[in-house]
Amino acid sequence: MDKENVRILFMGTPEIAAHVLSRLLEQGFHVIGVVCNEDKPTGRKKTLTPPPTKVVALEHNIPVYQPHRIREDHAFLNGLEIDLILTMAYGQIVPQEVLDAPKFGALNLHGSILPKLRGAAPMQRAIIEGHKSTGVSLMKMVDKMDAGEVYDTKEFLIEDNDTYGDICNKMAEAAAEIAIKDILLYIEGKLPGIPQNESEVTFANKIKSEDEHLPLDLPRNEFRNWVRGLSPTPGGYLFLEGKKLKILACSIVEGDNPGIGVLTFDKKSVCLGLPDGLVRLDKVQLEGKGVTDGQSFANGYRSKQGCKLE
Repeated sequence: MDKENVRILFMGTPEIAAHVLSRLLEQGFHVIGVVCNEDKPTGRKKTLTPPPTKVVALEHNIPVYQPHRIREDHAFLNGLEIDLILTMAYGQIVPQEVLDAPKFGALNLHGSILPKLRGAAPMQRAIIEGHKSTGVSLMKMVDKMDAGEVYDTKEFLIEDNDTYGDICNKMAEAAAEIAIKDILLYIEGKLPGIPQNESEVTFANKIKSEDEHLPLDLPRNEFRNWVRGLSPTPGGYLFLEGKKLKILACSIVEGDNPGIGVLTFDKKSVCLGLPDGLVRLDKVQLEGKGVTDGQSFANGYRSKQGCKLE
């Protein structure tokens, strides 16, 4: 079967999924529809903004479906004659009725090397937990979270300075490559699925609001991993005199430790005390202000010398 003849329903919402969708279309795959979450208000003016995948779909005159809850609203599938569902970062649990609709079933591009890091936040958790590599898994979708057979994986390194944003970019490209390489092989029955080893399963729980409050009791390297795992969005924070101070990048440095959570300034930088030493705050954002580098923050807030972040 040629790729132009495989009728694919693509399900995905954020930028990472939009990249995969764009690459599939560039390669000539036949995407008959895109399913994504609803438009959301963004920015200070709360402007109603379409998801990135919707933008790509409309540019290519592809029908878009945005059910509020797909578990309750999937009648749009009727008459679509779907050969394959392909999902990446859709954002909702897909019911069995939808998984059963395509002729050749449903595949998911999951952002980890399964069975490690099943769940909602595999990329963030890989960084936070200090993993040295991660990757994408092409897997069968079943009615259990990320538990289906795995057809292929593509691994890549997590570099020491990689943030969540960097890993999203790497993951998007890896996912596009594996999808382009494997879709026809799967359709033709040439890609055997391998059951996951349940004894090796770990989970990547969703990043909740309380996870964004950076833990001050961690050693410097683990603290830095939390910062990287939440940067650039949503951004890990501490409180400076009642205002959120997002820490978007930091570095381990040597010097006299003033105490856990205490800020120290010099002419060019600001540092934060942790249990085993100092980290330099390289990129920060004080509540109500824009993102700034550490030197600019030091110049404007030197009067906070000795203040304790909480």
